[in-house]
Amino acid sequence: MKITILTIGSRGDVQPYLALGVGLQQAGHTVKLTTHELFRDFVTSYGLGFFPIGVNLQAIIQGSGHDLVESTNPFQALNRLRQALDPVMAECLEQSWQACQDADLVISTGTAFWGDDIAVKLGRGSVFALLYPMVFTQEILSPLMPPSLRLEPGFNGLSHQVINRFYWQIYRASINRWRQNTLGEAPLGGCPFFGDRWKTQLKLFGYSSQVVPFPKDWDQTCQVTGYWFLDSPRDFAPPPGLMDFLADGDPPVSIGFGSMASRSLETTLEIALAALKKEGQRGILLTGWSGVSDPDLPDSVFKLESVPHDWLFPQMGAIVHHGGAGTTAAALRSGVPSVVVPFFADQPFWGDRARQLKVSPTPIPRKQLSVDHLATAIHRAIADRALRQRAGQLGARLRAEGGVAAAVAAIEASFG
Repeated sequence: MKITILTIGSRGDVQPYLALGVGLQQAGHTVKLTTHELFRDFVTSYGLGFFPIGVNLQAIIQGSGHDLVESTNPFQALNRLRQALDPVMAECLEQSWQACQDADLVISTGTAFWGDDIAVKLGRGSVFALLYPMVFTQEILSPLMPPSLRLEPGFNGLSHQVINRFYWQIYRASINRWRQNTLGEAPLGGCPFFGDRWKTQLKLFGYSSQVVPFPKDWDQTCQVTGYWFLDSPRDFAPPPGLMDFLADGDPPVSIGFGSMASRSLETTLEIALAALKKEGQRGILLTGWSGVSDPDLPDSVFKLESVPHDWLFPQMGAIVHHGGAGTTAAALRSGVPSVVVPFFADQPFWGDRARQLKVSPTPIPRKQLSVDHLATAIHRAIADRALRQRAGQLGARLRAEGGVAAAVAAIEASFG
């Protein structure tokens, strides 16, 4: 088959689908990943086709994204996302349409779910590939709701109703204009995440049921395959000086907050560095897309913009991160305990899952972060033998799963 995968977002919204695409291509299919131009080299280095969507997500994250991650209200955060994306959605939708013209199968994601509209119009196959449990269930609170909201029975299902309908409102006006003007179809009257088509479509979930158990009220259209991990390139070479740094003492603590952009990120990093100093720990600072200025670092801290997590994390003493789905997955897979400092969206959910699995200390919300709190959590992540043993055991089980292979098999069983 010729397969087009659509996704927008940060690297965490791209990398799992690149892994899935690699697996599909290795199975004999021709795969094209449609996403932002800045990921072109990343995608093509793995041999996949590429089609650009013109949204500059890095600019959005470093601009209005500051306001987005400052919000503790999920509805306010989603509304700010709508305001940030609305000016660029028309171009994004048109490019998505062009990218799928030669596809036999369109794979839509949680951030680019309109691929299904394209597949219907073209009469092609369609699959949803999702990174968190966004399908209605009474067993799991919506991952975009604060995990502390453990209320009376029935609230879990209501949380999915509310969040998914609100999420649809971010895109509703843009998608309905595009449906009329480009697809020649009527506007959608209601939220597609509760429509008849959604209920019958194959939905693959790229996480492990060992981390989020499969809800008993889901049906056979939902399949949790295991994580879609992307292994680092065979020719990967670590940056100069990194191997010497790693060999020059005990395993360091990795500190990185991915693409999180916040007016207080400089302060967050200062707290993290002070916590390392208090605990007498060495550190690896991963700056990512955060746009943070070059900090004045001691010799005990090595700075990197990015490095493959599957290579770095197993060599760490602990991993301090923001709780993004992809980073959390890589940390769990490594078998090294995390300290999660969630900013917004689904990050508190993943941090809370690690806590419930007893492989991580209690997450520290960014607005509650302090030197003492972080130092205490880092100390436990390094010194608590039972926690480290559980983390190691879970990591081994996750490494034994074949999430990509299971997803490829599910797709081929339905469309092969």
